Amino acid sequence: MPELALPPAARTPPPPASTQETRQVPAAWLALLATPVAASANGPVLILPDMADSLGVRTATATWLVTVFAWAMAVGTPLMAGLLRRRGLDGTLRLSAVLIVAGTAVVAVAPWLPLAMAGRAAQAAGGAGLITAAMSLAGSVRRMGVITAGFGTLGAAGPLLGSAIADVASWRVSLAVGAVALLALPAVLRRATPSAPRQRAPGSGQSASEGGQSTPGGGRGTPFDGRGAALLVLVATALVLVPRYPLPAVAASSALAALLALHIRSRPTGFVPASLLRTRTFVLSALLACALATSYFTLLFTVPQLLGDRTGWSTSTIGTGQLVALLAGSALSMVLAAASARMSRPRVLTILLTAGALAPLTAVLTPWAPLLLLVATLAVLATSAGQATLAVYATQAAPTALRPTAIGLFNLCYQLGGAFGPAIAALITLGG
Repeated sequence: MPELALPPAARTPPPPASTQETRQVPAAWLALLATPVAASANGPVLILPDMADSLGVRTATATWLVTVFAWAMAVGTPLMAGLLRRRGLDGTLRLSAVLIVAGTAVVAVAPWLPLAMAGRAAQAAGGAGLITAAMSLAGSVRRMGVITAGFGTLGAAGPLLGSAIADVASWRVSLAVGAVALLALPAVLRRATPSAPRQRAPGSGQSASEGGQSTPGGGRGTPFDGRGAALLVLVATALVLVPRYPLPAVAASSALAALLALHIRSRPTGFVPASLLRTRTFVLSALLACALATSYFTLLFTVPQLLGDRTGWSTSTIGTGQLVALLAGSALSMVLAAASARMSRPRVLTILLTAGALAPLTAVLTPWAPLLLLVATLAVLATSAGQATLAVYATQAAPTALRPTAIGLFNLCYQLGGAFGPAIAALITLGG
């Protein structure tokens, strides 16, 4: 992926290129900061019935805990990117930590589904902030690769890890694994904050880190586009509800999208820059990432249910099989992402689209239940490799000053797939 450094207006700008490598936060700390949220997101896959019984609801209803997590990740990512640009690294990390701690505490004691959903939303919003900060500090393809590899590995291990923790302790502890990321917080703050030199604003005696400078992406000197941010959150929320309440959600999302379009027209450099929406490569990459993520998260929750119905396998056997399949797909996705630099863009897109189409088709048509594990491999291959390569395409197509915004909006589309998938899986296999 392209370099993702904090913009000049952030409180803790990155060191200059000549000294950046020696002063960077070690990649292992960035991976620890960002990746536990992947295990937390996928932790409920095998324990939804336990969660439902504890909260006194149907298994299909319990999938709201997964949907609201993905929703909060989706809307939290661009919001946290905006906070990072305006308030800097310290404020973003500290707010994220508060959200994770508060959300985890609520989930630990919540006796009702709505309260547990509020806790999961807080956990996800905090996780979005940690991911945004880690990506902004990565600074190179190699270091970004460590983070994305961690996403794939912990995401693959999430279902089995969640099941194992639930067996030993409870499902509530399973949903607390994202808090492990907080262990990296002191090291990241200690290494990132004091090592960054102060950048002087051109033609003035004031450093850019002291504020007062306007940036194209919306820095301290630019008024925050609160209306644009609110409309974007409302549009994303309405879209998340489409699989569950198609007609009212489509009507609401269409109306809100029209309002957002009018707002963007009146404020083209606001929270959602008009220039990005006019960039065809960015738009197509984001939409394809959303489609692949929707397929992956649908199958992630559907395949274990189908294996349970069609075989006599235990939950642990299903979890182990899915873990192996997902790890194989993650490894293949890393190979494809690395090879994509030497391949033409049409060939890469052909591979992604082929794998993405074969996964659901195999799930529907296979007569042999164990072949469903291949579905998981194909799905994670298409989604993980797609996220890596399509993110490169999307950000490279954006102006340099808008790349942090482009990353936030691209990840919003990807996370929407994470919200659509469990809801669709509930409709398919869990009785709606």
